[in-house]
Amino acid sequence: MLGPRARWWLLAVVLTTASGCQKKDVEVAKKIIYKGPAAETTNVLTLLSDSAKLQVRLTAPVEQTFETGDQIYPKGVKVNFYDADGQTVINTLQGKYAKFDKAKNLYVVRGDVRVANQVKQQTMNTEELFYDRVKAIIYTQPAMPVRVQTQTEVLTGNGLTATQDFSRYSILKPTGIFTLTQPAPAN
Repeated sequence: MLGPRARWWLLAVVLTTASGCQKKDVEVAKKIIYKGPAAETTNVLTLLSDSAKLQVRLTAPVEQTFETGDQIYPKGVKVNFYDADGQTVINTLQGKYAKFDKAKNLYVVRGDVRVANQVKQQTMNTEELFYDRVKAIIYTQPAMPVRVQTQTEVLTGNGLTATQDFSRYSILKPTGIFTLTQPAPAN
C-alpha cells in the first residue's frame, strides 16, 4: 500500500502524462488545406470542335488546373476562332493572363488584351475581357475602356459586347470616333 505522499506523486505523474497526450492529439487534429493547382502543364494546346470541325484553338505557355476544374494561364493565352469549315482563322484573342471558371464556363482574359478579326481587318484593345463559350460572345465590364480600329476609323469608349468572331460589336458608351485618312497598318 502506498503512503499519502506516494499517492500524490503517482497522481501528479499520471495527470502530467495524460495532459501531454492531449496536446499531441490537438496538434494532429489541425489540417493543412492545400489550395494550389492540382496539375500544371506547359506548352498547352487545347482544341474545341463540333461535328469534327475545329472551332477554337487555345495555346498557352503554362496552364494550372485546380480541383474545382478551374484553370489559370499565368503567362498568357492565345485563342483562335475558326469559321464554319474549321479551316480558316476568323478571329484571335490574346492576353497576358487568363482564368477559366468551370462553373460559369467563362474565361477572363487580362493584361493588354487584343482581339483581331482577320476577315474584316479590325482590332480591339482593352485591359480585361470575358469570353463566354456557351453564348459565343466576348464582352467587357461597362466601365472598361476599349479601342476598336477598323480600316477607316478608330472608335473609343467604355464597355463592349461582341460575337466571339468579332464580326459584330457594340461599344456601350462611345467617347470618340476618329476617321483615318490613310488605311491603318495592321496591329
